[in-house]
Amino acid sequence: MAIYHCSIKVISRGKGKSAVAAAAYRAGEKITNQFDGMTHDYTHKGGVVHTEILLPDHAPAEYADRAVLWNEVEKIEKAKNAQLAREIEISLPRELTREQSISLVREYVKRHFVAAGMCADVCLHDTGGGNPHAHILLTMRAMDEKGKWLPKSRKVYDLDENGERIRLPSGRWKSYKENTVDWNDRKYAEIWRQGWADTANRYLEANDRPERLDLRSYAR
Repeated sequence: MAIYHCSIKVISRGKGKSAVAAAAYRAGEKITNQFDGMTHDYTHKGGVVHTEILLPDHAPAEYADRAVLWNEVEKIEKAKNAQLAREIEISLPRELTREQSISLVREYVKRHFVAAGMCADVCLHDTGGGNPHAHILLTMRAMDEKGKWLPKSRKVYDLDENGERIRLPSGRWKSYKENTVDWNDRKYAEIWRQGWADTANRYLEANDRPERLDLRSYAR
């Protein structure tokens, strides 16, 4: 059985993290964060065997530049505790060739993330130690059809039985905050994890390999 590993985490400014630093490290590049002026140089990092940016059709073409993309993310996120990026880390089946693994990851990312409207920064690592894997950094804010970042949430007013807004004793209108995208919904963790297993297993089968990924724990 092939090794299954698919972890999901959020890179947050509130935890002292930077999307630019994360992207530079995973790609083995040197990028300056225009938000805080810090330069992150990982050009001496080994094991980076492939990198690429995958964009939805409506994203600005310049976002294909890693430094531009993540500096724009840092710029649009004003809050000191802002969620900057989501990272999916996946182990690659050792039974596949480098080219097959690149194609596999590309298909998985396009289907599950880019098609939903996310920009994806994909980096494959392989130091030759038997643990080839991929890091996928994803944007967390939707864009409109012109490639402009949209708010992460919007104010929605509560209405009474007549469809009128409800005024509170303070004089303000009763309202609540609604997320513009549901990408933080916990249901996606299982969807994305299962999607990786399904896509990888299809590639293993297509390349006449008997191994399969199984995301279930030993208990399950």
